[in-house]
Amino acid sequence: MSATPARVPLNALETASSAAILRVLRVTLHTGFAALLVVGVVRLLAPGSRGYFPVLWAALALVLAAVYLTGTVLEHRHAAGHIRFNPRRYAIQWLAAVTTLWVLLLVGSADFAWLAFPLFFLHLHLLPRRAALLTITLMTAAVIASQWSASGEPAPHAAAVVGPLFGAAFAVVTGLAYVALYREAENQRRAADELRRTRQELAASQHEAGVLAERERLAREIHDTLAQGLSSIVLLGRSAESSLAHGDLSTAASRVAQMQQTAAENLAEARSFVRGLSSPQLNDSTLAEALRRLCAKTESSAAAGGVALRCRLEVDGEPAELPQPHQVALLRATQASLANVREHARAGTAVITLTFLGSEVTLDIYDDGVGFDPSLAVRTQHDGGTDGSGFGLRSLQARVKALHGSLDVESAPGEGAVVAIRLPLDGPAGDAGE
Repeated sequence: MSATPARVPLNALETASSAAILRVLRVTLHTGFAALLVVGVVRLLAPGSRGYFPVLWAALALVLAAVYLTGTVLEHRHAAGHIRFNPRRYAIQWLAAVTTLWVLLLVGSADFAWLAFPLFFLHLHLLPRRAALLTITLMTAAVIASQWSASGEPAPHAAAVVGPLFGAAFAVVTGLAYVALYREAENQRRAADELRRTRQELAASQHEAGVLAERERLAREIHDTLAQGLSSIVLLGRSAESSLAHGDLSTAASRVAQMQQTAAENLAEARSFVRGLSSPQLNDSTLAEALRRLCAKTESSAAAGGVALRCRLEVDGEPAELPQPHQVALLRATQASLANVREHARAGTAVITLTFLGSEVTLDIYDDGVGFDPSLAVRTQHDGGTDGSGFGLRSLQARVKALHGSLDVESAPGEGAVVAIRLPLDGPAGDAGE
């Protein structure tokens, strides 16, 4: 399977590059060890070899190969996550066993002396630096001694001394570079793991925030549309029932027709906000026209409940085409405010004033009802009563805030109420309608 290439972070590329270099070095180290061990066994078993009991030393070489292979395979399988057993806890013991077996082989044949060089890398990797330098020095001395003993000369040749010393120095420098690269690769791997965890946590928090935002949006839409519509249907149903009880079939039929219309509008609203669209009342219609229809509907619903409520719309300034989120927010604010007027204010008049001021639009909903204490409404909002009281104001504030606007509520017991909304038109706007 192939996938579209994605942009890979630089630290990920560096981690992959370092891991690849380390992998090549490890393979080279293990291959070199195996090759030198095979060369030593072949020379040991070759005709004319000076070693004693060659078969015994060859068997010991096989033991060394088995111990070395077992440790490297277990370490690789643990690193790949294939086994739970962690062989790194026994790395020092393993290194001691390998080194001891090499020393025994060196006693039997000087042909195994060159195995010291791959062992130098293991000592530098597994031991503290000072301990590794000490063991490398002792191993170099053992190599020089074995070469001197094998030559049969009374004193070692210069090449037999310089060669092992130069090889040891080269191995130390290369080994230290390997250790530094290994530590850097480990640091990059840990940083990459931390970055992945951070990204996962961020994605989870963003998902949770999105779920909460969508839940809040649906709550606002349900409160400002379906809940108000269902309340109207209940009032219309009671009015129709009362008309039927008094034999007024014409009024009852009118109320039933209004119930059907309200139910149809609520159904359209439900389908609309589930899809995240604007209100159907704004389709092929201006905001002012939608507000006029809302006024007429509010009067009819109030009349069905036996309340004589007059509602009118006033438009000031030069009407302008508003962004869709602004239209939806103002329409929902008017719906919620008029619903409160109809159900709680016991008002005789409600006036909606829509004003276009060029750089901003304002909406005022006034009623001459019984009024209320705004501070009490704020406390109810924060308390979040189980009956849903206070949610309308909280929902309205959320809509206005999303559009960087302001909301003011002025009222007092017995003096009516005014809900004033101001929305800027020249700044960033949130999507309050969705």
